Amino acid sequence: MKKILIPVDFSEHSEYALEVAANLAKKHKASLVILHMMGLSEAVLTRDESQEMLEAIYYMKLAEKRFSEFLDKNYLNGITIETTVQNYKEFHEINSVAKDFDADLIVMGSHGASGLREVFVGSNTEKVVRTSEIPVLVIKNRVKDFKLNKVVFACDFNMDFIGAFKNAWEFFEKIGSEFQMVFINTPEKFRSNKEMQELAFKFILHSGVDNTDVYDNTAYYCDYRLEHGIYSFSHEIEADLVVIPTHGRRGLAHFFSENIGEAIVNHSDLPIITFKV
Repeated sequence: MKKILIPVDFSEHSEYALEVAANLAKKHKASLVILHMMGLSEAVLTRDESQEMLEAIYYMKLAEKRFSEFLDKNYLNGITIETTVQNYKEFHEINSVAKDFDADLIVMGSHGASGLREVFVGSNTEKVVRTSEIPVLVIKNRVKDFKLNKVVFACDFNMDFIGAFKNAWEFFEKIGSEFQMVFINTPEKFRSNKEMQELAFKFILHSGVDNTDVYDNTAYYCDYRLEHGIYSFSHEIEADLVVIPTHGRRGLAHFFSENIGEAIVNHSDLPIITFKV
């Protein structure tokens, strides 16, 4: 992990993401790139050239001022930081910025998201997740002591997810995290123990990950709903992070049932990281 990209809008949730990114940067000797997507209004773009230039300069100076205030944090001391401003709020462009700066990870805050569905379906976060070719770490609350000692990879052993699994395994192996894979067994797609074990064996074998502990430690957890099962299992084993494989074309809408009948707020404090299929 050499460089971390943090898209910010100077909100409280952006600061949550910044603090986590700073924590990671110090632990892994990485630098930070802070991105602000300014989104100049259409009114500015339709004015005459001289007026447009003046207003563009004004907004750029305003962004610089807000950067200065936003980055005035003691926890950033000693970290190499670059800042960049994009003129339009096109969230798919964040992947291009990540490429330009050769970033290894995107860390971003998510506003008002109480559960996995709210984070990933129809949100700006989903737009970033669907287009990002590098992992996206989503921070929903302030995490005072962020760590990656134990991570949970939620998977149904679909062969389409092998690439995401392998990338996640290699990513966390490098930083020394305990990697726990889990299959959530729901009534709608119920599997016997033998079926789940066979699926896990084939999945890990085809992935090429040469580590028998991954298979031996794979968990099979029963719950009525996928999302609740992921969070319940993660809390039971005191995981620090939930890892979710994502599909660029479909996002995660297919991953969750349409009606999540119970509140997930009490289970929503865990950060989430996504790896693209």
